[in-house]
Amino acid sequence: MYQRILVPVDGSTTSNQGLDEAIQLAKLTGARLRLLHVIDGLVFSTGPELATADVVGVLVDAGAQILSAAKARAEANGVEVDTFLSESFGSRICHVVVEQVKLWKADLVVIGTHGRRGIGRLFIGSDAEQVVRASPVPVLLVRLPPSGTRDDEEVHVKPVAVRAQAVS
Repeated sequence: MYQRILVPVDGSTTSNQGLDEAIQLAKLTGARLRLLHVIDGLVFSTGPELATADVVGVLVDAGAQILSAAKARAEANGVEVDTFLSESFGSRICHVVVEQVKLWKADLVVIGTHGRRGIGRLFIGSDAEQVVRASPVPVLLVRLPPSGTRDDEEVHVKPVAVRAQAVS
């Protein structure tokens, strides 16, 4: 079964749902987690030369805090975990995730996703979808419940299993 689970995290509710699912899988299978946070410099510039040291420093600090909180969450559940912080200038997030899959020899990727469809997905895009397309290992997408669910209602996260295949 799965022994090395890669979990991209960004601190969002969606990401945390994916992390929680990965923690449950790790507890069931005895797997180890690697939490990955990608600092996407393209959000703030068109190249590394335009991102000031101040902005990069703030992003690195925020990424370290996100990883620290996610790691504490996994460790509190008795799961073995390590973290990796990537500064991505010029690379798409999906490429960084797939690179980590290969380097760390992950056998599963678990990602929280909004599950956008139609125009929303067209304009916003989906890093999760790109990981599914490029990953050489299976990818488990964890979608949030539909909007309109009240905070006091019991929430059941519905995992969406997706089998990725390497394309030659």
